Amino acid sequence: MPDDKIQTSRLRRSARVGRLAAGQTLRQVGTRAANLGRDEEAAQDALLRRQLETAEQIVAALGQMKGAAMKLGQVMSFLDVGLVPEPFREEFQAKLGALRNAAPKVSFKEMRRVMEQEYGEPLSRVFDEFQPEPIAAASIGQVYRAAVDGRAVAVKVQYPGVGQAVRADMQNLGLILRLMKRVAPGLDAQALAREIRDRIDDELDYELEAQNHRSLARIFRGHPFIFVPDVLTELCHERVIVSEYVEGRGFEELKRLPVAERDRVGEIIFRFYFGCMYRHHQFSGDPHPGNSLLLADGRMAFIDFGLFKRLPRQVAELELEVQRLGIEGRAEELLQTLRRAGFFAPGSRPTPEGVLEQLRDTTWWYLEDGEVELTPEIATEVIIEMSDPRSTHWGKMRHETLPPDHLFGRRLETLTLAVLGQLHARANWHRIAREGIYGDEPVTDLGRQEAEFYARHPPRG
Repeated sequence: MPDDKIQTSRLRRSARVGRLAAGQTLRQVGTRAANLGRDEEAAQDALLRRQLETAEQIVAALGQMKGAAMKLGQVMSFLDVGLVPEPFREEFQAKLGALRNAAPKVSFKEMRRVMEQEYGEPLSRVFDEFQPEPIAAASIGQVYRAAVDGRAVAVKVQYPGVGQAVRADMQNLGLILRLMKRVAPGLDAQALAREIRDRIDDELDYELEAQNHRSLARIFRGHPFIFVPDVLTELCHERVIVSEYVEGRGFEELKRLPVAERDRVGEIIFRFYFGCMYRHHQFSGDPHPGNSLLLADGRMAFIDFGLFKRLPRQVAELELEVQRLGIEGRAEELLQTLRRAGFFAPGSRPTPEGVLEQLRDTTWWYLEDGEVELTPEIATEVIIEMSDPRSTHWGKMRHETLPPDHLFGRRLETLTLAVLGQLHARANWHRIAREGIYGDEPVTDLGRQEAEFYARHPPRG
């Protein structure tokens, strides 16, 4: 893509974001009387009111849920960006945040009972040492530090009864997605509900998580800068998973590193999550800042593979083809490719130019050839353009749909961007991405190290 196209695109985006921000000041629901005579303003006012009413109903539905509220709030993180008018966004985010962070208060006595039920014997016979104070709280369980055979391990234990509670609460998922369909008529609510249910159901099975974790540990064994700790398979059960304990610097500390070190960490995070999706066709759907640690030897450790997606090869190839068409500006082919893949609701009439512009506005940070310092503001802008009523593409998006196999890919993409934005990581993300999109030779030191690794360990599948 020529340099003038890059600059033009960025200037246009900056102006649009400024208009979006300024426009919100004029959109306070209580100050619309003077504008209601205009048909466009009246329609916009009605849409905002419908969004607010829908958002309140969704919060009410989540508030009735017991076991699944926090997990569903985590999985459906697009809700806290893409639904609520600006004047009410902060309150809505606070309510969803409270649900996501409302970890149950469970005593160690109860958690020990879960483990002893799984192992069929006292905890003292399974582990040499076991620290009763949790070192972390997961969405559906707690993590403890222990030792077995002289080896430090992390033990993740599911809250008692959470599996039954989550599954019982899944009946509310259909209601929530039906409510969302009011503001996004093209949404295939049934298909997305099945995908979300499947992923949450998988996450409740720690034996399955151990299998997914073990798969990535095998793939990255010996990698020069990515480390996935081993799983102790013989100690894993449906409600308990045990893995090698890792110690490193957490995300808050990483944000304070010098620029060059933050850039290096950012490139590793990008390579891990995008590489898992496009190179290995299996990935963690939760690129949370707390799920990566910088080790003393400079490698990044990645943990927690509960929310996991295995991507059919043809789906990954479709996404790479879409990216190539976007980079090359082949608008008509892009439209036909997405139409065949089911991204447009029946009766919708997208234009090639509109589809190309929409793709570029949501992926420009790694589709345009130039160095970009990612920031929280850029992440917000991209998420707005991807899923928010303030998006310049919202009129079209309301009549589009997202095939279920692509749901968690978009989640991975946007949450990875959010993490990189918090780091203020800087790189030519396009040149790094081209290694997967086109098979280009790497242009960074990390890329060359990784190429040497894959020359010795070719990806399977």
